Amino acid sequence: MEYRQCKACRQPFRPRPQNPDQCFCSAAACQRERRRRWQAAKRQNDPDYRDNQKRAQKAWAERHSDYWRTYRDQHPEYVARNRARQRERALGRAGVAKMDASKTEIALPSGTYRLSPMIDASLAKMDAWTVEITVLSATCRAP
Repeated sequence: MEYRQCKACRQPFRPRPQNPDQCFCSAAACQRERRRRWQAAKRQNDPDYRDNQKRAQKAWAERHSDYWRTYRDQHPEYVARNRARQRERALGRAGVAKMDASKTEIALPSGTYRLSPMIDASLAKMDAWTVEITVLSATCRAP
């Protein structure tokens, strides 16, 4: 019987006679990788499966709402590493987009402004905008 190269670990293995198309060896890590790849392809190509997975994940998250809080409490090294990585990511961007990020020392005077969208792919949030503010009129009309 021929040998094949495992698609996960790249080691040679002999496929089982019951599965002539076998591409992964029987090592536990390689079988996990096989299942992970199958599941990713299934989610990408099957909308019903994707929807079911989303509903199941949401239900699990509702039943275990304190999971991440507990995990962070029990794994301080995870919290420290995550904070360090966030700082590294923030260094590569113009800034982190947050709802309260527009606080400035000098308030803009009353007037009429034009907001024009600017193309900037370095924002942290997909729904955040970078705009250029152009003063059209510096006086404020009485209502």
